[in-house]
Amino acid sequence: MAGTEIQIGDRLVGKGRPVYIIAEMSANHGHDFQEAERIVRAAKECGADALKIQTYTPDTLTIQSDKEHFLVKGTPWDGTTLYDLYGQAYTPWDWQPKIKRLCDELGLDFFSTAFDSTAVDFLEDMGVILHKTASFEIVDIGLIQKMAATGKPLIISTGMSSLGEIEAAVNAARAGGTDEIALLKCTSAYPAPPENMNLAAIPAMERVFRLPVGLSDHTLGIAAPVAAVSLGACIIEKHFTLSRAVPGPDSSFSLEPAEFKAMVEAVRAVEKMIGQVRFGPTDKEQNSLVFRRSLFVVEDVKAGEVFTEKNIRSIRPGYGLPPKHLPEILGKKAARDISRGEPMQWELATA
Repeated sequence: MAGTEIQIGDRLVGKGRPVYIIAEMSANHGHDFQEAERIVRAAKECGADALKIQTYTPDTLTIQSDKEHFLVKGTPWDGTTLYDLYGQAYTPWDWQPKIKRLCDELGLDFFSTAFDSTAVDFLEDMGVILHKTASFEIVDIGLIQKMAATGKPLIISTGMSSLGEIEAAVNAARAGGTDEIALLKCTSAYPAPPENMNLAAIPAMERVFRLPVGLSDHTLGIAAPVAAVSLGACIIEKHFTLSRAVPGPDSSFSLEPAEFKAMVEAVRAVEKMIGQVRFGPTDKEQNSLVFRRSLFVVEDVKAGEVFTEKNIRSIRPGYGLPPKHLPEILGKKAARDISRGEPMQWELATA
């Protein structure tokens, strides 16, 4: 379904639908396949809807060189070369079909971020249900068109991107063969500081592109995903590790299982809180209406006695006439004897 929703497997993802929560394994497996399996199982136990990995090798991303252009600067990985960093972080390709089979067994959606055309072909052979473009690859129009040509849903991360670059990527995806597109607001800093998140862009992106919008989050903690959902995010992607004490390229800005579970629970609670545009009492508020103010006779009044501000007051509970009728009651006379504490009704007053 094009536009405000996309179809992922057997579920619709978009505004008003349950938030689609993605656990990003990334490099947190530490090149230990058993650790990767444990991460997958933990992601399921913590409430993730999908498990995402990344499909590349150092050679599909860069070249082996220690020239200055290839040295990492201004990030947690300073001092290493791009080639060495990607060598530490990549997920072996022969693992990936096995990870997918485990996800299938557990009922987790599985997909990956492809970083070149060979990775797209590899993932297609595996039968992934959607494709994902990383923020850094949003300018690779050929790669986006390659993914779109599969006809499968495409999620595009937009870190660092201008509106023009996002528009170019969306247009490329549509021209390539898919209308099933979702965007992720992303801040490509590791970790991302709160003041750089600019979550207000989420509803703006939804208005501009008329597509489902979510958040790919690199902040510490769970505040950003919860806030994003309150602003309309329908997808949340968060890095996931069994323990930040285990060193790795992405470990420092990943959530541990207890934190991820708390995030899922908070997101599900916010979904319920958003609700719909509605005014008037809810079912649970009906019993509280009685605690509103209303007009009561607060002194014993004899028949024919005039109602005054001394013997008629607006007080709780709400069994009498609404307070707005006080000016109409004042100056009228009691139709009968009325005892203190009786709710004021129209039939108790005469001209």
